[in-house]
Amino acid sequence: MGTLKALLPWDGVPLIQYQVECLRYAGAGLVIVLLGHRAEEIRPHVPVGPDVRVVVNDRYRSGKTTSVKAGLAQVPSDVEGLVLVTVDQPRPMPLVAALVQTFREHRAPVTQPTFGGRRGHPMVFRADVLSPLADIREETQGIKPVVDSYRAQALLVPVDSPIVLVDLNTEADYEHARALWSDL
Repeated sequence: MGTLKALLPWDGVPLIQYQVECLRYAGAGLVIVLLGHRAEEIRPHVPVGPDVRVVVNDRYRSGKTTSVKAGLAQVPSDVEGLVLVTVDQPRPMPLVAALVQTFREHRAPVTQPTFGGRRGHPMVFRADVLSPLADIREETQGIKPVVDSYRAQALLVPVDSPIVLVDLNTEADYEHARALWSDL
């Protein structure tokens, strides 16, 4: 990308701030923010509050799974479920809130948005799936084997926008996502 994704402007604020506010809007009781690369530059842009916990993953160079595991270690034992969001996959707040509500109504092991038959993000995981998530490895493509093992039980939620497939890896991806966003 050439710049810190977490600090890209999104809906009038840095992307990291937008993502935290999105989870708050969706009803998250606790937002666990994982920082790694250049954490000291991103940290001031993370909203503060008793419902936000910042964790710095010093092992981030070893892959995304280290951040997922560091976050899972902070999840309270009485949690209902977990919304897994990466900073570079912004979604409209009402969409994330609707996904969380759908999870609360149906309690599927994995609740996932789809567009055009393709599975998107974010995913909501039921509490009993957190233990298998804690065992993920880079060598086996992170969360993919866990998601695949619950494929038959997953609740797929069709949405009418490709925004659920967006991943900001390049400047072109960012511009495409902003165009999609303006159409919502």
